[in-house]
Amino acid sequence: MPIGLSHDTRMYGCQRLNQLLAGPQMLFCLYKKHHWLMRGATFYQLHLLLDKHADEQLAIVDSLAERVQSLGGVALGDPRHAAEFTSVPRPPNGVEEVPAMLSRLLEAHESILIDARDAATRLAGLGEDGSNDLIVSTVIRTGENQTWFLAEHLVDTPLTRI
Repeated sequence: MPIGLSHDTRMYGCQRLNQLLAGPQMLFCLYKKHHWLMRGATFYQLHLLLDKHADEQLAIVDSLAERVQSLGGVALGDPRHAAEFTSVPRPPNGVEEVPAMLSRLLEAHESILIDARDAATRLAGLGEDGSNDLIVSTVIRTGENQTWFLAEHLVDTPLTRI
């Protein structure tokens, strides 16, 4: 690929991007699972929010995979392989309480964000600005925003008596 990056830099970028790609793939699945299993007083709002977040994660997956391909690599597309590469732990079978599901999503985001920050920093150090920009502008910014929205649902707000 004649894009002004050495073969080694491109292959390292592909490795880091594929490792990172596995996280949003698993996060997408977690969002869909919890979207389907949502219940309680905030069912409607959370059902819609989780579906929106799942769609945003799917867009991240596509962007990361396309970047891997543009660097001359092969994107991690098989969910079985993504499950092997990801730092996102597998959720338990069945239904959890709503706070547990939201906490699980927050933990998954944090794991992905830690890896994303490390990958962005290392790739920037190699002059791989395209992948750095993609990671910061999509994975990190979207992840931080989604984390904020989820965390706000776990704030304990006392009832007000009139």
